[in-house]
Amino acid sequence: MRWQGQKLGETDAAALPGLEDRSSVLRSVTTPEFAGMTFHEVLSKSALNHVPGASRMPFAWTINPYRGCSHACLYCFARGTHEYLDLDGGADFDSQIVVKVNVVDVLEKELRKGSWQHETVALGTNTDPYQRAEGRYKLMPGIIETLAASGTPLSILTKGTLIRRDIPLLVKAAERVPVDVQMSIAMYDDELQKSIEPGAPTTQARLDTVRALADAGFRVTVFLMPIMPHMTDSVAAIDDALMRIKATGARTVIYGALHLRPGVKSWFFQWLDRARPDLVSSYRGLYPGASAEAPKAYRQWLAKRARPLIRMHGLDGRHEDDYPQRGIRPGQGHVESIWRQGGVQSTGRASTAVTFRTTGSSSASPAQPMLF
Repeated sequence: MRWQGQKLGETDAAALPGLEDRSSVLRSVTTPEFAGMTFHEVLSKSALNHVPGASRMPFAWTINPYRGCSHACLYCFARGTHEYLDLDGGADFDSQIVVKVNVVDVLEKELRKGSWQHETVALGTNTDPYQRAEGRYKLMPGIIETLAASGTPLSILTKGTLIRRDIPLLVKAAERVPVDVQMSIAMYDDELQKSIEPGAPTTQARLDTVRALADAGFRVTVFLMPIMPHMTDSVAAIDDALMRIKATGARTVIYGALHLRPGVKSWFFQWLDRARPDLVSSYRGLYPGASAEAPKAYRQWLAKRARPLIRMHGLDGRHEDDYPQRGIRPGQGHVESIWRQGGVQSTGRASTAVTFRTTGSSSASPAQPMLF
């Protein structure tokens, strides 16, 4: 690793930009409680990451307290970013976790600046803030409290059931600012889920977490992504997923086909060759060369299959190609959200309703911000 084994105070001209100064690296930690994992504790110079304007992401700011992710999802687009640390996007991404131990202190300073416009901040856009490391470092409570205290709306996307620990904090935060909560649940076949997302909580555990969040008054969105061609795209598979999602009290489903961006595709195909060799040729046809997205024809076919099922189950559904426009007014919730004081919620607290404006599809992969 470029920044391992250096003395404090020394510089490394070949290091990742921002990590040349070795004084930012505190220590690397291994513990029996997290066997097979190494935590690299660093001091971050910034907490807020600005998303490039060209990105189709529906938010302008993110926070990523961790880099790398123990959920070990084979399809995770962020795998390629680990290579900038001279780590691979496979086993290293799953087990070599960078932890910004001072992220809350830095965030407090950044939010106090007069230039801060209180735009929505998204968490979970690169790696999961409720991965296993959060059980050790407990960074999210401080992040949630700091954002809410500054009047900054927040959005969380996670696979982690550890978010249940913070439901009371999120309820309190939602009394002050819009809070948008999303759970990613792509696999509803237990055997397939364990194979593709070996470090993530089970599907049922995540569904139970959605129910807990809904019972607390949150209008939860479930990301039914990625839908895997020839594995999870049948009518029966989608129908079963939507039935189970509906039973949790979730309101909205966002669905989309598998993406295989650079830094991910090689690792995914290694798994596919072992687990489903019968599908290798089909996937090479769907994702030829450097292509990251499934063909437009497949995405349209998937939408025609999924939309009637979503309506049948009484859910609000959006395809990932129906990208929302980034809000232009500071202080709004996530994705043109409307903050309703005293909205229709059993808790009587402020609620966030998320709406989407169709902007059409694009043949190009959406720009991905480099989030460290």
